[in-house]
Amino acid sequence: MALADRIRASRENPAGEMPFLEHLEELRGRIIRSLLYVGIFSILGFVVVMRYGVLELLLDPIRKAFADNPDLKLIYLSPADPFWVTLKLGITLGIILAFPLVVYQIWAFLSPALEKHEKRAIIPAMYLGLVLFSVGVAMAYFIALPITLQFFLGFQTEFLEAQYEINATLGFVTRLLLGFGVIFELPVVIMVLTALGLVTPDFLRSKRRHAIVIITIAASFITPGDVVMLTVMMMLPLIVLYEFSIGLSSMIFRRRLRKQAELEASLSPSSEPPPDSVSVG
Repeated sequence: MALADRIRASRENPAGEMPFLEHLEELRGRIIRSLLYVGIFSILGFVVVMRYGVLELLLDPIRKAFADNPDLKLIYLSPADPFWVTLKLGITLGIILAFPLVVYQIWAFLSPALEKHEKRAIIPAMYLGLVLFSVGVAMAYFIALPITLQFFLGFQTEFLEAQYEINATLGFVTRLLLGFGVIFELPVVIMVLTALGLVTPDFLRSKRRHAIVIITIAASFITPGDVVMLTVMMMLPLIVLYEFSIGLSSMIFRRRLRKQAELEASLSPSSEPPPDSVSVG
């Protein structure tokens, strides 16, 4: 758009609101940049997988589960499988590495429509989300995955011999790790919904029993294993995260109420307007 056209548009639209077509143009640019970030980091992820033993790191819990066979190697069924496995790992790693930049593009597109108090609540949620995602992946890798493998290896050992295929095994491992990372984003989701006024702390407290039931079902499906030990082990962090989410929601909700009260106080007249003065001739 030429400078004269922009000046004319700003005069016709003094509020500075962006026309719909410009919104679409900006959205298209943000999507293209996000895809470019994913592509660049996927190439970087492919190099990292090739040179720094990411596949070895993911398969290490499986080798530890076979303590009597530390040199266990997985099988593949097609000549192209090693390449496709490396490519899929590189793309997955690239998406994870590019995720903060993609979130920034989403934030840059949506932030002009948000109020200041909403921005102050959502920006810390982004950093908190990275920390919680890392904690969830670490918990799955060091605790849930070894226990799950030990559980599955206890079935039909006298009749079956384990020969793990790379695609199915790696898919199982990555789904478990990413699933835990996503589940640990619960406080971030609650923070954003509270900042946008869609959820209140009282609503979360009133649905606590329902949440515990849902958490129990989710823990049973996500972490198969011993019903008593593993399910309870996975339930406890999720319940703690839910209670933590209520605390965050209360903090954000009180801040919203305080800002609303200050705004109402500033808009209400503090005193009666003085009477018109009469000039004496």
